[in-house]
Order: sequence, then C-alpha cells, then structure tokens
Amino acid sequence: MSIAKKLHSRNFFIANLVILGIVIGFALAFMFRANPSPNSASLPVVKAETPSMIAGSDTEAAISTAESVQNAFRNIAKTVLPAIVELDVVEGGQKAQQQQQTPQFPFDFFFGPDNSTPQQFQPEEGLGSGVIVRRSGKTVYVLTNNHVAGNATKITVKLSDGREFDGKLVGFDERKDVALVKFETDDTDIAIAKLGDSSKLQVGDWAIALGSPFGYVSSVTTGIVSALGRSGGPDGNINDFIQTDAAINKGNSGGALVNIRGEVVGLNTWIASPTGGSVGLGFAIPINNIKGTIDDFIMHGAVKYGWLGVSLSNITQDKASAKELGLEGKKGALVGHVFLDGPASKAGILPGDFITAVDGKAVQSTDDLVRTVGDIKAGTTARFDLIRRGISMTISAKVDLRNNTVAANNANIFPGVTVISLKSDSVDQTQLPAGVRGALVVDILAKSPAATMGLRTGDIITKINGKSVNDLKDFYEILNKESGKKLVFTVNRDGQTAETLAYVGK
Repeated sequence: MSIAKKLHSRNFFIANLVILGIVIGFALAFMFRANPSPNSASLPVVKAETPSMIAGSDTEAAISTAESVQNAFRNIAKTVLPAIVELDVVEGGQKAQQQQQTPQFPFDFFFGPDNSTPQQFQPEEGLGSGVIVRRSGKTVYVLTNNHVAGNATKITVKLSDGREFDGKLVGFDERKDVALVKFETDDTDIAIAKLGDSSKLQVGDWAIALGSPFGYVSSVTTGIVSALGRSGGPDGNINDFIQTDAAINKGNSGGALVNIRGEVVGLNTWIASPTGGSVGLGFAIPINNIKGTIDDFIMHGAVKYGWLGVSLSNITQDKASAKELGLEGKKGALVGHVFLDGPASKAGILPGDFITAVDGKAVQSTDDLVRTVGDIKAGTTARFDLIRRGISMTISAKVDLRNNTVAANNANIFPGVTVISLKSDSVDQTQLPAGVRGALVVDILAKSPAATMGLRTGDIITKINGKSVNDLKDFYEILNKESGKKLVFTVNRDGQTAETLAYVGK
C-alpha cells in the first residue's frame, strides 16, 4: 500500500471515531436530563416581575394627590396649548458682510476690491411665541413681546395643529415690551386663552410656561412662582416681573405663563443666564399690566399712556441721600424734575417731593409709579399722597395724555440737575475739599435749565441765590422757594468757588 493510501485510511478512521463520540455524548446527556439523579437538588424556576406595591391608606392618598396634580397639568396642556402659537418673523435686515475674496491681479492687488456695488440688505429671521387672546369676527389677535414682533416686516403665525396664517402687526410698545399681532381666518375652532388675575399670585404658586423654545412647538415646562415684583428688565422695561423657575428658553418669549387653573397670568419675556440657556431664572410680565394695553392696540394701534409731567429719580436708593431727605426705609418715588406747565407743575407738585400713593394705592418704586400713572386715562384727576420736607400731604392733579415729543423736550424740565449726598458711599471722601458742604451734581440733562446755566457733573452746589446749601434737604427747600426768581448757583468746582449763569424761570 502506498504512503498516500495509508494516510487516507488513517484520517478516515479518526474522523469516524470523532463522529461516534459526539453521537454518544448527545445520547448520554439526553438520558441524564430525562432521569435526573435522586440525590441532585432541583433549582426552582422564578420569572422576573415587578414586585407588588405595598398598599396602604397613606400611600393611596399620596398617589391620588399626585394624580390630581398630574391631571391638572394634562388639562392645561389640552386646553391651553391650542391657544399658544409660534411666530416666525422676518425683520427689515442688516447689511450683509462682504465676503472676502482672493484679490484679482493686478487691479485688486494694488487698489483693493471694487466696493462700487451696493451692499445687499439681508433680512433677519427669528422666532418666538404668542398667545391668542381675542377674536372679533374673522380677526384673531395674538399677544406677544415687542422684541419678538415689534420690528417685523413679515410674520407667520403657526398654530399647535400645524395650520399657518399670515400675521400683521397691530401695535407695539417698547416700554412694556409687548406687541399685538392679528391674522384673518374663517375657521371657527380657534382656541382663545383665558386671562387670569396676576394680582392674586403668591410666591410658591404653580407656574406653567408654554411656548416654542428653540422651535420645539407646543412645549410645556413647570415650576413655581419664585418671586414677585422684580424690576430691572432689559432695555428700560418698566414692568414688575413675575420670577419663575419653570424652564424658559429662546423662543419662549411671548408665550404664556399660566396658573394651575390654566389661566394666563403672565407673558414670558426674558431670562437671567450666564450661558444663554435656562438656569431657573425666568421672568414674565404680569398679565394685569397688559390687559388695558390690548384694548389700546386694537382701538388706537398704540398704548395711550397717562402723563403726570415729572421725571423720577432713584437717588433715595442711596442710604446717605435718603437719610438727608428723611426718607430712610420708605417706599415711593422721588420727583427729581418737573415739566414746566405740565400736570404736576400746575397742581403744585415740586422737585424733591416723594410720592407714596396714588388714589390710595401704595407706590412701591419709581417704575411702579410710572405704571400706575400710565394706566390712568387722560383727563382723569388723581390724588397723590406725598412727603415734602418731612410733612405728609395730598395733592390732586389732572393727568394728561403722554406726548413723546413733549416728554423728550428737556428745555421744559426743571431743574435738570440730579444731586446726591456728599456722604454717599459712592463718593470718594478723600477727594472732597476740606470743610465743604452742599449737594454733589451727578447728572445734567442736556438742554435743561441746569445745562444752560453751565452746571457740570462733579460740581458741589453750596449756595442757591446766596443761601447756603448744607445737604439735600436744603437744596430742594431753597430751590423751590427761589424757583420763581432769577436763579444763580454757587458751586465748588475743582476746589475753586464759581457762580453759574443766571436762569430766569418762565
């Protein structure tokens, strides 16, 4: 037999032996499984499942309470979301940046690119939210922020169910940061949000924010009312904001903040954030600040503000200044300037008066007084409680309609100078002339009487018409007594005594 045949026979034998071993192994395994040894312990087979919750009266009550809150949130989402819209806006546009191009040799290389071609204006696109608040026939009105739609040249209103309508700006107001948009439709199933009473809110109340953050339509976030009466909004906003930790992000602006009953109590407006995203510091305009504004927009296309004819000052926030005026710990608004021949001037309100209430309603701050007077209809006579040189009194004044042109004319405002105490923490005492007493000038209104007299920031007013000014109380008392005469201020300027030009009142 050849070597090849021997190897083939051997391999064939080994292969058959391996196959036989596998068959015997399967057979033995089957036999032992079918007839387990009596000495071997059988392990129980247990199916994995969620253990039953231990029921108890306290547990059931807690679950029932939680489900009630859950059902309230579900009801809000079901009833309010259809009244929340997304607003896609296009604004006028800005100059598009010119693209950097490779210089065309040799002209561009030596003379620069050709800028004779007019620059193109590229429209800016943005999005925000809005709340459907009213309907009149086919016209539907959507409330939103001024910074969302106030500068829009094109507005698209998108409902939560996907329907889209062309929107039109009805009116806007920068001071309150609100705007009203309208669209036309024959559809009869347009949901309208129910407006609540923001004056009933308390810290700790549920707060639910609805809108389209980052374009995610019909989003709902929950939290509580963190604080009330917050001030200091962007761009000089005069509202007293509701603070909430309900997540508010870009795109939520103009959306609704609602209470647990699904009533709109605020208009989401801005956030405080170091990152640009929500960190639990969201702010909404109280809906009570806006209800009258909606009517003004629909009837007049603009807000009709009441006007008292005063310019207010925040110097009482300075402790030393408040102490010199006898206003420590008191809430209200200080009249810094009065418009000549304005409602306040005619009624006898003077610079330095501290207004504490309007028609019996306490004034909390300067912005609060601005809002309160702004909501008074022109032609209405209101009562102003005030403190003058430590004496409480009440003066009635007939409120006029605010005219922006008149209100911006500093030539009609008196005195046009803002002063603070020399003892203020903001004053470097080492820089003051030794032994000097008076009032420190911190601001001069352009074109005002103070500006025409030649007063400067940093001057220390030591006399008015030769009468010594020892502190802020003296300043306002002497100023008002001498206001009907020719006025001359004596000042300490850079350590030197000087007199201003004379001012003769109208």
